[in-house]
Amino acid sequence: MGSYYPLLCSVFILRSLRMAPKTPFRRRTRASPLRSPPADAKAYRYDATVCEECHSGDDDDELLLCDKCDRGFHTFCLRPILACVPKGLWFCPLCAADKKPKQFPLIQTKIVDFFRIQWSLEPDDLGSRKRKKRSGGLAVAKKKRKLLPFNPSEDPGRRLEQMASLATALTATGAVFSNELTYRPGMAPRLANCACYEKGGMQVLSKEDTETLNLCKKMMENGECPPLMVVYDPLEGFTVEADRFIRDLTIVTEYVGDVDYLKNREHDDGDSMMTLLSANDPSKSLVICPDQLSNIARFINGINNHTRDGKKKQNLKCVRFSMNGESRVLLIANRDITKGERLYYDYNGSEQEYPTEHFV
Repeated sequence: MGSYYPLLCSVFILRSLRMAPKTPFRRRTRASPLRSPPADAKAYRYDATVCEECHSGDDDDELLLCDKCDRGFHTFCLRPILACVPKGLWFCPLCAADKKPKQFPLIQTKIVDFFRIQWSLEPDDLGSRKRKKRSGGLAVAKKKRKLLPFNPSEDPGRRLEQMASLATALTATGAVFSNELTYRPGMAPRLANCACYEKGGMQVLSKEDTETLNLCKKMMENGECPPLMVVYDPLEGFTVEADRFIRDLTIVTEYVGDVDYLKNREHDDGDSMMTLLSANDPSKSLVICPDQLSNIARFINGINNHTRDGKKKQNLKCVRFSMNGESRVLLIANRDITKGERLYYDYNGSEQEYPTEHFV
């Protein structure tokens, strides 16, 4: 992808997998035993527990028990897989079968309020004007390898369906929509996000590409979302599909959430932390934590980069840029993407930290 991808991002999804001490996950259950212990109590051991999927009792540090039926499952045998044992109660797929995500109502006023949409013009007029402006510069942008803005669906009703699908996923995961990096008290301050701290330096987002990103942000504010649908898959969980053709080099979304120091999150059980800044001084390294405030980037899945077929699915690149002196993370199409195709990127990039061998 030319000069855009010398610095690839890594998703620090549970860096604690490598750093935190192992815990006896198999004993983590509040369920009543399925049967009474035999007279010989020593014979009644948790060591007899096996995974319901692979029928093995190996990897006992990653074998957890359902808090309802007490069946055992490896975190990596589940679909979608679990990066680590979750906090609080956990229910296996059979016991949680009736816990499907509640669909967000397809009502315009509710969607407008949820995403805090600000219509300064009639939605159709605004979209038509911007699409006309973009269409005239595609050939030049391709030649110079400039980034392209996403092209929203023309049908306002379809855009409502797309936003409702994202609202469903955010509500189900207990998150609130945000399309910006957020800096909260007790976490890393905005002054800590200094791209000059990046180990080896960070590429600067050009003026033209900065304008393109700002256009994408403005479109979202005005109710013109990326042409994406969030769907629930029993194997992959929430995942994202292209709802129309997406061109190579299109900005699909920015990765957003709360910004915090990596040192504060090394033992965090969040499942989608992203590197924001990888500093020479580890105490200055930052991550994005989208568990409470996030956008559609949180639901785009990673590839299994241990298999050829897994790598073939990749259609996005995750790239860090310096923008006005601050680090920003963008998800950019690295090839043309057809309608209905699911979006995937490499969680590891060049850092090879997250074990993806169990990914679908």
